[in-house]
Amino acid sequence: MGQTVIGIFDTVDEAQEAVDQLQVNGINQDRVDFSYQDARNQQHNNDGDGIKDFFKNLFGSDDRSDSYSEIGRRGCVVTVHAQTPEEATRASSILDECGAIDVDDRAQQLRDSGQWNSSQNLENRDDQTIPIIQEDLEVGKREVEEGRVRIRSRIVEKPVEEHLRLRSERVNVVRNPVDRAATADDLDTFKEGSIELTEHREVPIVNKTARVVEEVRINKEIQENEETVRDTVRRTDVDIDQDSNLRNERSDRRLSDDDDDQIDDSNKGFYK
Repeated sequence: MGQTVIGIFDTVDEAQEAVDQLQVNGINQDRVDFSYQDARNQQHNNDGDGIKDFFKNLFGSDDRSDSYSEIGRRGCVVTVHAQTPEEATRASSILDECGAIDVDDRAQQLRDSGQWNSSQNLENRDDQTIPIIQEDLEVGKREVEEGRVRIRSRIVEKPVEEHLRLRSERVNVVRNPVDRAATADDLDTFKEGSIELTEHREVPIVNKTARVVEEVRINKEIQENEETVRDTVRRTDVDIDQDSNLRNERSDRRLSDDDDDQIDDSNKGFYK
């Protein structure tokens, strides 16, 4: 959903700098309008609409339309047609950083100094109306990212040791010199033949088994807390000053005139 972001600047250079920064930050020029009035009170813009009509169409016939029209008439207006809320927020920050005017504060300064020339000017009018404006505080909530927990698993290796006792065999051949008469058993073995013995030894056998020794679980715990939001709201307050001395002088003057008339009438009656 598109949103309109407006920034009003005192000078053309400030407004042009804001337009340049908007383009640097990815907001195309075809979605940025730049309007101002020169010293001859001639309007220059790129959308063909008057400043007053533009704000009237944007805000309707209310105080914001008059305030923005009056301030815009005195300065340079940069209008951004944002495509997303995020882009609108980024554009608003860029306009503020480039020196955009606080419209409410500037309008109040003009009213206090007597330079306010909008259609709702209260001077030189017999029928005058002062709007009583009151601000209401609207408090909502939005979800923001508070933190992040990331769990990663990886394979690590560590050296281990186990001690084993291994057995090995070795065939020993021992020749002993003897001198005796051959027996019948000796004669039975008196022929060609061979004797073979096999040597054995033990070697380590390594085998690995996998076991689950721990489980890591991740979940979210939701906590709720109450927070008090404090701010200030503004309201128009009207002070009425009545000049009682002037009223008394006028009353005394009328009484004095009435007394003179009575004296004149009495004198007239006397001379008759």
